[in-house]
Amino acid sequence: MKAGVIGAGAWGTALAQTLSSQGEDVCLWALEPEVVEAVNRDHLNPLYLPGIPLNASVRATGDMADMADRDLLLIVSPAQHLRGVVAGLPAGVPLILCSKGIEAGTTLLMSEVAQQAQPGSPIAVLSGPTFAHEVAKGLPTAITLACGDAELGSRIAARIARPAFRPYLSDDIVGAEIGGAVKNVLAIACGVAEGAGLGLNARASLISRGFAEMTRFGLARGARAETLSGLSGLGDLVLTCSSTNSRNFSLGKGLGEGRPASELLANRRTVAEGAFTAPVLREAARAAMVEMPVVEAVCALLEDAAPLGQVIDALLARPLRPE
Repeated sequence: MKAGVIGAGAWGTALAQTLSSQGEDVCLWALEPEVVEAVNRDHLNPLYLPGIPLNASVRATGDMADMADRDLLLIVSPAQHLRGVVAGLPAGVPLILCSKGIEAGTTLLMSEVAQQAQPGSPIAVLSGPTFAHEVAKGLPTAITLACGDAELGSRIAARIARPAFRPYLSDDIVGAEIGGAVKNVLAIACGVAEGAGLGLNARASLISRGFAEMTRFGLARGARAETLSGLSGLGDLVLTCSSTNSRNFSLGKGLGEGRPASELLANRRTVAEGAFTAPVLREAARAAMVEMPVVEAVCALLEDAAPLGQVIDALLARPLRPE
């Protein structure tokens, strides 16, 4: 097995650690030279995954040419950079997309972007409830692996499965991707509720009504309801909306405490994908004539379009309707 992981943030590093857990050769591409040096010299990634000793078989590189001999590539770049990254990869190598988002300007899902950028490569999607530090520590994790080719999906699942890392196969790529993208925006909303002191009742309401929005949008884009209620949809939503370990929840908490979005985003080294996905999701939902009031509220806060109290009051004043 000669796997490559593109992107040495927390999640990419955790995946490299998991894949190398049985001594497999894993090459991890990093943008920052200091990350490459730390991984190769100290077997650590203190910038993005501090405190986790990495397996010696994880080798880091800053040269994309080192991925030429890999027979499986996991793409963990930020969603808005995925097109450029994929276009520069070797053709024909199976690509497992681990980035969660919707492309700005096109409203395409990551699999659709990858198919345009690298039409000769088979595509699969890995998505689900995963905090990187827990995966890197070998704590039990279940995740969705979506692939349109059942035989290829089975081969990939067998290669990435570990005793504590359990992939569940699906052929619903759209559903797996929409769950992963939408939950990031909804996690910001739940963080806002936490930061504003709105209570656990409000958070539970946001999770359930947000899930209804996710389902409406997913069905409109061709997803299956059972995928959205599985690991990559509801499972990931519950995890991401429950802890400040989530970058998106943490961002929302800051907004709920009254801090401006510009300040919160400027001070971040890591990417809160929901902040970039929210306006694109709003555009896609409007185009599909799908009502997503929680997403609209998050966009208003991210754009400083209305004060926090006004945004909350507008949600609570919406007309009563059947569930």
